[in-house]
Amino acid sequence: MELAAYRIVQESLTNALKHAAPGEVRVLLVRAGLPRGRGDQSVRGAPGPTAPGSGAGLVGMRERTALLGGAFEAGPATDDDGRRRWRVRAELPVDMSDEERA
Repeated sequence: MELAAYRIVQESLTNALKHAAPGEVRVLLVRAGLPRGRGDQSVRGAPGPTAPGSGAGLVGMRERTALLGGAFEAGPATDDDGRRRWRVRAELPVDMSDEERA
């Protein structure tokens, strides 16, 4: 499960580098039952060239999430401050063995 979460975050950041204008990228990792905000990281992007890619990033993230029995969505969203952003959300199930390791 940890590898899947890592790869989804990695691909999301790669997509931000390839497709987004320079600006803030926010990664928020939340585990159900824990206070919101743990793992919350913001990084400022720098202007520069975009990275090449195959264009299969969203499909791969969706398939990875589905194989684990999770839920995936990606698309435009409006933040609380009214700003339009692109949001990727993946919910991955945590089984008992995962909780025992934490």
